[in-house]
Amino acid sequence: MVQSFALAARRALRIESGGDEVMNMRAACVILAVGISSNAQAQSSPATRSSCNLPHASGVVQERLVSGQRQRAYRLFVPPGYDARSRLPLVLDLHGSGGTAAGQARNSSFEIVAARMGFAVATLEADGARWNVPVANERPDDVAYVSDVIDHVAARLCVDAARVYATGFSGGARMSSLLGCKLNARIAAIAPVSGLRWPATCEGSPVPVLTFHGLADARNPYDGKAPGRGAEWMESVPDALAGWARHNRCDLQVVLEDPPGPLSTMRYEGCQGDADVRMIRIDGLGHSWAREEIDATAVIWQFFSQHALRE
Repeated sequence: MVQSFALAARRALRIESGGDEVMNMRAACVILAVGISSNAQAQSSPATRSSCNLPHASGVVQERLVSGQRQRAYRLFVPPGYDARSRLPLVLDLHGSGGTAAGQARNSSFEIVAARMGFAVATLEADGARWNVPVANERPDDVAYVSDVIDHVAARLCVDAARVYATGFSGGARMSSLLGCKLNARIAAIAPVSGLRWPATCEGSPVPVLTFHGLADARNPYDGKAPGRGAEWMESVPDALAGWARHNRCDLQVVLEDPPGPLSTMRYEGCQGDADVRMIRIDGLGHSWAREEIDATAVIWQFFSQHALRE
């Protein structure tokens, strides 16, 4: 497993210098720190599945559905080579506040990775461009909307129900944090980018968590304590990470790896059911999806691919 993850890291983080390909080994070490874990959880998904025959063209299609008596929409990407029978993992990708599904597809580039690795992507669309998190009763129920999208996709594609994942940027990161609490019977792992939250109270199964955060992020400050923006903005990212570690019944002594350079990791070990809790921190990065220092999208998919819901 370590060897295969290292090979994936090399593919994801190879850079060109003077016409020769060289490896950013330090970034690879950070990926290995994130990815070295037991793959027993991924292998524990049910061995037998009902037959499936759901033909669908590859590429992007705009889908519509009714959720909570409201018209909602999302963007669905089906990878090339989809054969109507092989069950696909599904990544749910959530845009930031004020964003759109099309903008998030460009921001994360998950569809490019999906085309190469063979999984589906549903890029969701918030009502009024903002997710209902923290939850306000007068606003649309976005947890129900996400659950309805999973069902909607599964009615059109052969989806592996044990391998559904959620990621998102900024406001979408806060929403994917909430999904880890409210839909952990359906979502196998989460990877919030620039907006991890611990949405207590949180019940249900442990859920693997990988998050990225720039230490120069002024929009969602790493240290929290953003006055005048509501109670949720007082929580620091390390405090949110610790909340997930408690939920996943990890050993509560955080492990910090901070070698020279822009990348460092914080992680918790001994988590129940191999439900990893890990963060990659990026010095100098503001409020953006990490690309130059590390390919966040490739690393997220490698993390997701190690996890599945237990039977």
